[in-house]
Amino acid sequence: MRSALDGVLARVEPKTPLAKLQRVWPGVVGEAFAPHATPTAMSADGVVQVSCDAAVWAQEIDLLAYELIERLNTELGPGTVRDLRARATDSTGWARQRRPGRRSS
Repeated sequence: MRSALDGVLARVEPKTPLAKLQRVWPGVVGEAFAPHATPTAMSADGVVQVSCDAAVWAQEIDLLAYELIERLNTELGPGTVRDLRARATDSTGWARQRRPGRRSS
């Protein structure tokens, strides 16, 4: 079943470097990171923008960038990914939550 689905996906997915990267991303970064960090843009020179749902995930991506780049290039071909630039996109993190003694805005 999986190989049939992979075949269908290979035929319908866009043939861009970003689409290929997004396809292999979950397997490269693992179950812990994949739900929190998504590659959203890729420049022609191999710089990948990664959107994270919290600053802590962006920091983890930054810390593991060298290892992740190696794994991505193993999957996509040497030199495909040159750099990862992670940033947090969610502004509703823990600092915005209502805490005791704090007024709602």
